[in-house]
Amino acid sequence: MELVSFFDHTLLKPDTATADIRRLCAEAIDYKFAAVCVPPFFVAEAVQTLEAYPAIKVATVIGFPMGYAATPAKVEEIKRAIDEGVDELDAVINICAVKNGNFNFVRSDIDSMTMAVHSKRKVIKVILETSLLTEDEIKHLCDICNEVGVDYVKTSTGTQGGATPEVVAFLRAHLNKSIKIKASGGIRSLEDARRLIEAGAVRLGSSSSVQIIEQLNSGGQGA
Repeated sequence: MELVSFFDHTLLKPDTATADIRRLCAEAIDYKFAAVCVPPFFVAEAVQTLEAYPAIKVATVIGFPMGYAATPAKVEEIKRAIDEGVDELDAVINICAVKNGNFNFVRSDIDSMTMAVHSKRKVIKVILETSLLTEDEIKHLCDICNEVGVDYVKTSTGTQGGATPEVVAFLRAHLNKSIKIKASGGIRSLEDARRLIEAGAVRLGSSSSVQIIEQLNSGGQGA
């Protein structure tokens, strides 16, 4: 598999402009990335820009970046993004609930979001924010994701710390084989990408996708 097919080409800065989204989409077209990941405000713009390129998916974030919005608010975010044409939804768990040991709430939150996504036959990536969690908490969340049947588990938002090969390997060891892993946060070099893929990631969320592929093209070896 070519390295480009691993990337969700990402731009989630709060000061993002329409021109930035158009450039992101143009780069995705040029490099044939798997997806673009954009703020909810720009879903319709990205969908329109990529209309002639169905192989490139449009992803957005839900409950981003803190995850502690009320579940009904997250579900409404999901519905709105799907109505605007999104393909994939990266949804943040309620970390406050995890830290307070309220895993019944966490399960209900993840289940509600997953049902909203799967009812429209779209893809959900559940964001854990692993840098804030203990191994026991991550394992408990993996158990919930296994029970619910999410599509992907994603390491982090990128705002609180990045992905590591160690955490990707830990997720891979505790998730059902049917659940894929997306690594996100701090992926800035070809070596970062390689190590995360070797650990088990099949998607990489990065704002440095172009630079990484250019590094590969300038003399690096394939993943």
